[in-house]
Order: sequence, then C-alpha cells, then structure tokens
Amino acid sequence: MTATPSTPNLTANPTSVVPVVLPSGNTEPGVPHLADLPRCSIWGVPFDRVTLTEAVDRIEALIARGAPSYVITANLNYVMLHHNQRELWPITDAAAMILADGQPIVLRSRIGSERLPERVAGSEMIYNLAERASERKWGIYFLGGEPGVAQTCADKLKQAYPGMRIAGVESPPYRPLSEAERAEQDQRIRDSNAQLLLVAFGQPKGERWIYENYQRLGVPVSIQLGASFDFIAGTATRAPKLFQRTGLEWFYRMLTDPKRLVPRYAANAWFLIQALARDWQAKVQSWGMGLEQSESRAVRRQTDKAAPHCPDREAQG
Repeated sequence: MTATPSTPNLTANPTSVVPVVLPSGNTEPGVPHLADLPRCSIWGVPFDRVTLTEAVDRIEALIARGAPSYVITANLNYVMLHHNQRELWPITDAAAMILADGQPIVLRSRIGSERLPERVAGSEMIYNLAERASERKWGIYFLGGEPGVAQTCADKLKQAYPGMRIAGVESPPYRPLSEAERAEQDQRIRDSNAQLLLVAFGQPKGERWIYENYQRLGVPVSIQLGASFDFIAGTATRAPKLFQRTGLEWFYRMLTDPKRLVPRYAANAWFLIQALARDWQAKVQSWGMGLEQSESRAVRRQTDKAAPHCPDREAQG
C-alpha cells in the first residue's frame, strides 16, 4: 500500500477523533473494521489516546482481525525524526496505532483540550503482550538485537508466561541481506504462524523495515520495540521508577551509554526547545499578537518616548 502523506502541522491543536488509517487489508471483503480511536496531534504526529491496557486490548483486536498491520511506539526521538525526514510520513500514516512512548509528549498534550491519558512505554508493554500471549496462546517472533539477546529475552518471557509460544528467534547480521537470505527469512516468519512480530532494529530502521515488509509477511501485528530486548535480557538497565515518573529516563540512559546517547539526546533536547518555541509563537498569534504587530507596537512606544513634549498636541489628542 502506498499512503499519501500530509504535511505535518507542528503547532496543530489536538483533535477529538482522527480516523485511524489501517492497512489496505481493512477494506478487503470479510475483514472486520475496527472502530476509530480518539487521537490528538502532538508536533505533527497523531497519537492514539489510550492507556497501556487499552493499547494491548487494541492489539488483541488487530490480531483477531487477522490482516497484517503494525504499531508504532513513538518517543521524542521518533517525533523529531518524523519532523526532519519526510519519508517517515507515510510510515506514520499507515500505522494501525501510534503510542506515546515519551513523557514530554504526554506533558505537551495536557496543554490542549484532548489529553493523552498516560505514557505507553514499549519496554513495559512487552510484558503485557507476553502475558496476553500466554492467555491467548499466541506465538511471538523475536527479530533483531545482538546475537543471543533476542533468545535470552524470549526465554525469560516464556519462563514468566508459560502459555506464550516462541514462534521464532533470530538476530540478522548488520548488513543488507541477499535476495536468497531475505527469501529464507520471509519463509521462516510466514511458516512460524506468529501472531506478533517484535522487531529490535533501532529507530527509525525498525519502523522502515516493518513498513516495507509487513504486508508480505502476513503477521497480524508487528511492533518495533527498540531496547526492550536488552532490558529483559539484562544487557541494558532501565531507569528506576523515579526517573520514569519524572520524565528523566533519558538522562539515566544517557549516563549508562554516553558515547552513543549524548548526541541523540542533545538533538532531541534542541528539537524540544524549538517545538515549544513554535507552540508559544502560535499561541501569541492566536491572541492577535503576531510578530509584526509586536514589532510595530514596540516601534510606536519608542517613537512616543522620543517625541518632544507638546501640550497643545496632548490637548488635541
């Protein structure tokens, strides 16, 4: 499917309901339609206004529907990339659900009339998905991560949630696959009969890969979950709850891997400052106080101060 991207509006106010753009399979005969979710636009990205439990319920509904789809867990870095890279727009547009995986996004939504209920972190949702998979006997395919990490992650989740089926595990090499290798990988995933495909290729590589392959692979729901494999496998440590609640998880992670994460978080911080400045400028303009008007008033004030004192003129005024 080729989606037609629309220019993102970084200063758009949240809206109550935005139609959820589902993959083309949604229009096929016999494929049930899923009701629209309430959404709000934050810095050009439309987020579904759902809690963690509601997000998992929605994923279960997508699996029951059976048509290939994917979910995006969008943090501030994804929002920045979406703003800077036009090629991400159709990927965002075609997602069955977009979750706010960042506290700054949730806090920004509270300025508008339609708020995001909470942060839905992929590193938490993976446990909920494994639990639901255990109850529903779903198969989960783990794709990506360093060699051994995906397997350890899968084994630990299987131990915690015995009813979950490990449909497959693989860590592809960090290079483009040959045509033969890609065909073999496709066949493995299709033959696995997985209900969930969890991808850990990094951002936005994972989202791009899913968008290019999800319909061909036929898995009902695919999700890029970033560092979740590492957190569960124990090769990375998630921030303590205090850092998570206060929106400082990024700071904790940056301290654990400064060489890789300092440049990324510096870029995220600069984007956040610029986005908030645009928000303020839009708010000022909505009050009828645009930049030109403000400059004009400043010039008039300076002119009045410099004008000679003239009683007759004051009396006429």
